[in-house]
Amino acid sequence: MPPCQPCQPCQPWRPWRGRGVWSRAPPGPGTLRFRTGHTEGVLAVPDLPAVPDLPVIAVIGPTASGKTALAIELVHRLGAAGRAAEIVNADSMLVYRGMDIGTAKPTAEERAAVRHHLVDIWDIDRTATVADFQRLARAAIADCRRRGVVPVLVGGSSLYIRAIVDEFEFPGTDPEVRSRLEAELAQLGVGALYARLRAADPTAAAGIEPNNERRVVRALEVIELTGHYTSTLPEHRYALTGVVQIGLSLEREVLDDRIAARVERMWADGFVDEVRGLAERGLRKGRTASRALGYRQVLAYLAGTIDEATAKETTITRTRRFARKQLGWFRRDDRILWVDATRPPAELAEALLAGPLHGH
Repeated sequence: MPPCQPCQPCQPWRPWRGRGVWSRAPPGPGTLRFRTGHTEGVLAVPDLPAVPDLPVIAVIGPTASGKTALAIELVHRLGAAGRAAEIVNADSMLVYRGMDIGTAKPTAEERAAVRHHLVDIWDIDRTATVADFQRLARAAIADCRRRGVVPVLVGGSSLYIRAIVDEFEFPGTDPEVRSRLEAELAQLGVGALYARLRAADPTAAAGIEPNNERRVVRALEVIELTGHYTSTLPEHRYALTGVVQIGLSLEREVLDDRIAARVERMWADGFVDEVRGLAERGLRKGRTASRALGYRQVLAYLAGTIDEATAKETTITRTRRFARKQLGWFRRDDRILWVDATRPPAELAEALLAGPLHGH
């Protein structure tokens, strides 16, 4: 086989016989020097499209720890450095249109400045599942990476974050079984169904709060379909490549103060009126949305079962309790890099990009 000449295109990645190198052709921008036998030459080679090795940056932490502010700051600073980035929401309540004040949803100005995925995509009467969120969030992350954009995942639930980034499979569902169990729930109450769950699988029942209607129904459904149910999360093993988890940590007293201040601000911003308007649009029919912290308490106030002061105080108390559970679950994951949430977002973002996120 005669040696290739610079003017003769070779097949892509075709080697020369004898001593030589691999070449890329046909000719295009750039060059590749080759040697084969006693012949030397320069081949033109095309520029190959870059395949970005983009990370998935997950900003996680309890309610009121400052996740949104840090994520937005990271996106702006990545953009200034020439790396486009967008936010992928992993909060199960930000998906609902109209649930703005009580969820501390990013403002219209923030969302105009930074693209947010999975915000305001569903009506409040839609029931959301973790499996739904897994599918949508992974699709959004894949879309970002295909476009050369760094996805910044933001959420406060260990279950939702892990379902997105880890190897995490969900048992199937059966609409007829689910419908029958929900009818029995309405007729008999959650206590009767929980007793049935405890009789069928005591271990599964021990991992579920007795008044958690949705999880009790789901456990009974899975047991009926598969014969068993487990509330144990799978091992910490990423399903996605390049995941970097940044956890926001702060002292309990500071977190408690932030939560109280947030709830006070919610009431001052018109939270009760927001819930009243959503109730008129069918909030009570939404099995997921109606159970959100704050919304459930205000719905009780609007129904006359508690007064407004109790609704506010209960919102503060239960949000604090929920934040402790969030931190407890996150602390079990030793892959998370914990940072001081009391530092200003700009300062913290700068430190992260100069340190743990440098080179990503």
